[in-house]
Amino acid sequence: MSGGGDDRLAAIRDRIDRLDLQIQELINQRAAAAKEVAQIKLEEDEDAFFYRPEREAAILKKVQKRNTGPMGDEEMARLFREIMSACLALEQPLNIAYLGPEGTFTQAAALKHFGHSINTDPLGSISDVFREVESGNAHYGVVPVENSTEGVINHTLDMFIRSPLVICGEVSLRIHHHLLSLEADLGEVQRVYSHQQSLAQCRLWLDRNLPNAEQITVGSNAEAARMVREDPGSAAIASEMAAELYKLKGLARNIEDEPDNTTRFLVIGRQKALPSGDDKTSFICATRNVAGGLSALLNPLAQHGISMTRIESRPSRQGNWDYVFFIDIEGHQDDPRVAAALEDMQQAARMLKVLGSYPNAVL
Repeated sequence: MSGGGDDRLAAIRDRIDRLDLQIQELINQRAAAAKEVAQIKLEEDEDAFFYRPEREAAILKKVQKRNTGPMGDEEMARLFREIMSACLALEQPLNIAYLGPEGTFTQAAALKHFGHSINTDPLGSISDVFREVESGNAHYGVVPVENSTEGVINHTLDMFIRSPLVICGEVSLRIHHHLLSLEADLGEVQRVYSHQQSLAQCRLWLDRNLPNAEQITVGSNAEAARMVREDPGSAAIASEMAAELYKLKGLARNIEDEPDNTTRFLVIGRQKALPSGDDKTSFICATRNVAGGLSALLNPLAQHGISMTRIESRPSRQGNWDYVFFIDIEGHQDDPRVAAALEDMQQAARMLKVLGSYPNAVL
C-alpha cells in the first residue's frame, strides 16, 4: 500500500480510538445514572421493581427511529439492549426462567429480550417456568406461545387459565433450523431427532432430502442435539446455539419450509407493565350460553374501534364442550377506549380475565 494510503488508514484508526474512548466514557456515565435510579427507587420502596418493560421498549423503538445507518435498525437495537442489560444488572441482576434445556430457541428469545447480563434458569416444562416465577425464585419467565407455521402452543395458553401471573412482554424470533450431526454427509444420516414442532416446520425438506431417515420426536431441539452426540448415524434439527454448545457439524442450514418462520414468546411476571405508547392487551373470556353469545361478546371491540389481532379457543376443562377464548387486541388496558371496551365485554361475558398489557415486540 502506498504511503498516502497508510497515512489515511492511520488517521482513521486514530479517530476510531478516540471514538471508542468517548463511547466507553458515555457507557460508564449511563451506568452511574442507572445506579442513581436504583438508589432513589430503594429509598422509596425496598421492594421496588427495577426492570420496566414499557420504558425499555420505548427506548429501543426510539433508537431504531433515529438510526441513520450504516448500521441496521435491528443491530443497533441489539447493541443498546446489551448496554441496558449491563446497566440493569448494576441495579438488580435478573433471574430469568425459560423452557430449557440450554441451547433452545426459548433461551435465545430470553437473551434477545433481556440481554446477556442476566442469570438464566433452564426448566423442563412450561408449567415449571410458571411455578418458578409464581414462587418468586425467578423474576420473569419466557415461554413460547405460537409459531407462524404451526400455530399456538396449547400448553402455554392453558397455564394462563389459573395462573396469577401476567404477561409483561413479548419476543418475536425468526426461527432458522439447521441439520446438525457428527457425520460428514447426509447419506450417513439414518435418524433425525427434534421437537415435534421443528419436524413439522421442516417436513418438506426432510421428505426431499432424507426420505428414508427415521424421525424421532424428543422434548426439545437442544435435547435432540445432546442425543446426537451419543448416537452415530443420527442428526438433530436445532439452532446455531445448540451446534456450538454440543460441538456438532452443520450438514444443512436454514432447512425450515417457510423462510419467514417466526415464533412468538411471552415474558411472564408478577409486575404489570405501564403504557409504552405501542401496546397490546391479552385476555381470556367465556361466553354466556345464549344464542349469539360470541357476537355479543366481541361487539364492544368494534363499537370502541379496537382492533383484534388474534383469537383462539381452548377447552375450559370445566365441562364437556365448554370453551374459553384467548384474545389479543391493540392498545393498553389503561387506554380509555380499551378500558371501556373491556368493561362492556365484561358485562356480556360469563368470565373475562385480563392477562396483561405489554409493549409490542421490538424487532
